[in-house]
Amino acid sequence: MNLYRQLALLYLALSISVGVQATEQDPVEDLLRQMTLEEKIDQLSQLGVQITPTGPVINNGQLPPASINTVGSVLGAYGAEQTRQLQEQAVTQSRLHIPLLFAYDVIHGFRTIFPVPLAEAAAWDTDLAYRTARAAAIEATASGVHWTFAPMVDIARDPRWGRVVEGAGEDPFLGAAMAEAKVRGFHGAGPSDNSSMLATAKHFVTYGAAEGGRDYNGADLSERTLREVYLPPFRAAVAAGVDGIMPSFNELAGIPLHSHKALLTGVLRDEWRFDGLIVSDYNAIWELNQHGIIAVPADAARLAFTAGVDIEMASQTYRQYLPSLVRASQVSLATVDEAVRRVLKAKQRLGLFADPYRYSDEARQRANLLTPQHRALAREAAQKSIVLLKNTDALLPLPKSLRKVLVVGSLATDAESTLGPWPGVGLAADSITVLQGIRSAVDPDTEVIYLPGTAPNSEQIEDLRSIRQAARSAQVVVAVLGESANQSGEARSRTHLGLPGAQDALLRELLATGKPVVIVLMNGRPLVLSDTVAQAPALLETWFLGSETGHAVADILFGDVNPSGKLPITFARNVGQIPLYYAYKNTGRPPSGEGLYTSTYIDSPWTALYPFGFGLSYTTFSYATPHLSADRIASTDTLTVQVNVTNTGQRAGDEIVQLYLRDDVASVTRPVRQLRGFRKVHLAPGETRTVSFTLDAQDFALLDEHWRPMVEAGRFSVFVGADSTTDNQARFEVTDSRVLSGAGPSGRP
Repeated sequence: MNLYRQLALLYLALSISVGVQATEQDPVEDLLRQMTLEEKIDQLSQLGVQITPTGPVINNGQLPPASINTVGSVLGAYGAEQTRQLQEQAVTQSRLHIPLLFAYDVIHGFRTIFPVPLAEAAAWDTDLAYRTARAAAIEATASGVHWTFAPMVDIARDPRWGRVVEGAGEDPFLGAAMAEAKVRGFHGAGPSDNSSMLATAKHFVTYGAAEGGRDYNGADLSERTLREVYLPPFRAAVAAGVDGIMPSFNELAGIPLHSHKALLTGVLRDEWRFDGLIVSDYNAIWELNQHGIIAVPADAARLAFTAGVDIEMASQTYRQYLPSLVRASQVSLATVDEAVRRVLKAKQRLGLFADPYRYSDEARQRANLLTPQHRALAREAAQKSIVLLKNTDALLPLPKSLRKVLVVGSLATDAESTLGPWPGVGLAADSITVLQGIRSAVDPDTEVIYLPGTAPNSEQIEDLRSIRQAARSAQVVVAVLGESANQSGEARSRTHLGLPGAQDALLRELLATGKPVVIVLMNGRPLVLSDTVAQAPALLETWFLGSETGHAVADILFGDVNPSGKLPITFARNVGQIPLYYAYKNTGRPPSGEGLYTSTYIDSPWTALYPFGFGLSYTTFSYATPHLSADRIASTDTLTVQVNVTNTGQRAGDEIVQLYLRDDVASVTRPVRQLRGFRKVHLAPGETRTVSFTLDAQDFALLDEHWRPMVEAGRFSVFVGADSTTDNQARFEVTDSRVLSGAGPSGRP
């Protein structure tokens, strides 16, 4: 242990006893009694850090770098050596020697990059989600990071919105399951384990409901939609023990979320009993000015803090204005103390008072980044996230012994885009491209020709003559098309959701050669696929898969792995259908293919191109009629649903069996069906397995007109099948009504 660390630990121990007799059971309260008002408010401030070639530089506007010695947390610092140096400054140079929290956006990996969250949701595998979050936490904490701003649990039903890539898609039940798994993964064994990190569910709430799909735009929706669709994944994260909640940038029905006391305090604190941290988004408290609800800058600090935001990220309105607001009795000192107490307790849970440097260990960092085990997990996750959307005449899998393969599209060699948005500290140089994966998979005698053709941001096709010649001489063409990573993510909203640039024109040229074309899509949102795409015989949705992209794509293309992914979000036929999702409600004139006066379009089908839950396999599966444990049950009973699933094809495969429920007649209108269970089952050719689900009052419940969670007597339909359009169903009756004492319908996993 070096001298600086010894002194830091000594100063820290003394800080808890000097001036006030220490209470061993509660050092947090001892610190609170010693802190000045300004020191308390400093703990509620988070500064941004810029990592430069010469080291970390505090990037906090007018405040000097020395202010790091008093702030509570820092965003963007990482690396065992860098975080240790910053921690030494905070612990040794500040009056009370309180350690810092280091926060970073660890979204889908830290150094090893896993599939983007939308892709991973396509695996419908909560154990996988747990394991990838666990691996990310191991890498991040080995690099000195204590706190991640993940998982993003926003429900998104409008793919024009760029941040659809960061969530689990359109469904609150699947979203809740993924949220719970991610929180558990970031936590691991808990604070006793120095690979446990704080998790933050974001963005609270309705960020994904932005009007027009424009990032940061306002949302305006009913309380029923809020409570039944957008809140459940956050409720699941809170139930899983999430440490923080981040409000969203947008307003909801006229009130910006960073000043929304009814939701931040009323729902989170009072209704859900959440006792963790509420941390602002970047600069969002200052941006209350832009919403037009404040007259002077101090009002931004007052409104956000009294609404319930504990920590201000980046902007410094708390440090500038809260002291005077407290002294003027416009903000309660007791409320300040409560917020500071939550910050200090978070540091205490991580063991930072006992050892501020327990997360800054260079030997541990060297041993835990981009390990073979993490790369193997990244490959597994990528394999399971790929969705086979089309496979005419069983073109796939391709034989590895092909004489000549043409690979076209700049994305085939775009290592940066394999990582997707928010790639942690992952490096493109460590990522396997699609072209590399194909070349490593085929036989040594197979000739693989690569021509870039065009890029997603280009309107030109390069060397078209060579492309035509190469396609005619190849046995198969693999066209890697879609979006680049910078066309999805924050502030990346789009109105045109087809293949950007000249990619559609390139595809027409390839199809015109008459050779079979396999399209490999790379993208962070559901694209609106053109008639040209529809002509291709095979279509793989691969999203942005991370460090092992190329290997995983090749594993599927050449049949080493049978695809098993299912869509977590609906693919519309055109932008005019958006928003389009499976859990819609019937009208008095429900959509149908018959008659004019129904809820349809006159120029396009109203149905999805590829529905929620859809995904093909290299084998086939059949479903027997669901068997119910009873036809009539009481509201206190559980119902067991069993279905026999058979692999009717020629090779082994995994099937994601999905269960949907409909309340046929209710006091309030209900969706035509809602996901209430899913299981992945592995079946050998010809094998049949019975898959069981158990449903209870939480699954049957609705919110009545008075917002009470209750089960209503009546008939229900249960659907079990391969996707959300299945007609494989059975019916049962609940014989009595009952108001639930708990939370009611929560979309819980």
